[in-house]
Amino acid sequence: MSYINSEKKQELFQTYGQSAVDTGSAESQIALFSFRISSLTEHLKKNKHDYNTQRALLKLVGKRRSLLDYLKEKDIERYRSIIKKLGIRK
Repeated sequence: MSYINSEKKQELFQTYGQSAVDTGSAESQIALFSFRISSLTEHLKKNKHDYNTQRALLKLVGKRRSLLDYLKEKDIERYRSIIKKLGIRK
């Protein structure tokens, strides 16, 4: 993954999690998945026939969706805030 380095990860975790080393919270994982999804989407716009990347993108979207569903069940306010911060439509 050359498009994401440890500094970018820490920045995402700092912004959306509780701290820069908060890698386990649902919000920080959702933010990381969202960044990777946007990167893969841009890649697929240029490389339409890259089916391995397309499959990886679909798997990431599914993982993010299940984390969002989990967060919605556990704490609806955290769910609403992460949706709003990331601009994910639902």
